[in-house]
Amino acid sequence: MRNLADEFMRYIKIERDLSEHTQRNYISDLEQFIGYIRDRSIKGIGNLEIRGYLSHLHRVGLKKSSIARKLATIRTFFRFLHREGYIDKNPAKIVATPKQEKFLPHFLSVDDAFRLVEAANREETSSLRDRAILELFYSSGIRIGELVSLDREDINLSDGLIKVKGKGRKERIVPIGSKAIEAMKRYIEGTVHGSPRPRSAPQDPTEKRGGQFTVYDERFPLFLNRSWKRITERSVRRIVLKYSMESLKQTVKPHTLRHSFATHLLDAGADLRAIQELLGHKSLSTTQKYTHLGMDKLMEVYDKAHPRSKKAVNEK
Repeated sequence: MRNLADEFMRYIKIERDLSEHTQRNYISDLEQFIGYIRDRSIKGIGNLEIRGYLSHLHRVGLKKSSIARKLATIRTFFRFLHREGYIDKNPAKIVATPKQEKFLPHFLSVDDAFRLVEAANREETSSLRDRAILELFYSSGIRIGELVSLDREDINLSDGLIKVKGKGRKERIVPIGSKAIEAMKRYIEGTVHGSPRPRSAPQDPTEKRGGQFTVYDERFPLFLNRSWKRITERSVRRIVLKYSMESLKQTVKPHTLRHSFATHLLDAGADLRAIQELLGHKSLSTTQKYTHLGMDKLMEVYDKAHPRSKKAVNEK
């Protein structure tokens, strides 16, 4: 089983070229499944054993969304084994995915979003970087993994566009607003002329262009840590948490800014298909969860204003 798992890992890394984050999830999920079935032969694993594993995950308190992800990993693993001829059929194919709970995403009000973004207002290089990160999150609605993977050549500040590498390595072009453009220009300029660069740090391509903020020629991380290496997702989460506690006295996650971006666009009358493209959703049904938020606002306006609504009648 271990040899087959190693072969599968090479497959998802080389043939499917999945992101490092996705690879880590596959490895973790598969390791847990192998630990559960122990030394059982791969040909002796059927749909009943897989269902038993899912029941075990449910008993230990795992969320349905996490169970569904682990089942997707198992399906992919057995599909690979079937394709390679190690098994006659994929036993996970007929195992139903747990029905998912429907959660309305948490989002900030426009005023709170502004307060959070503007909390990073100091002039040192780290604060300029943090402001650029917050502005970019709220201006574009990109995911945290998409943000940390941005390179200098992915941004075109003169046209207000960024090239985002989304799920499945799928690329999309996303517009950004003037505030985000200004924040990134100040951050890049501060990186070039600000804190001293470690000897091991790569050459900043903006220095070769005299600080011109256009499309860049070389792969160079957009957001850097103190060692001039690509910033990590964990560091970005800490940055968002730090400023949310300072400005709002509440915990805000990067995905909350993504939800706020989509909700505020929808409230302003943006087309749902356009929001789908901006967010990089494969299916429109994923984007449609924001319509529930819009409907709540519409119902609130209706209840307050329409002469035949219950609240309007009671107020009379």
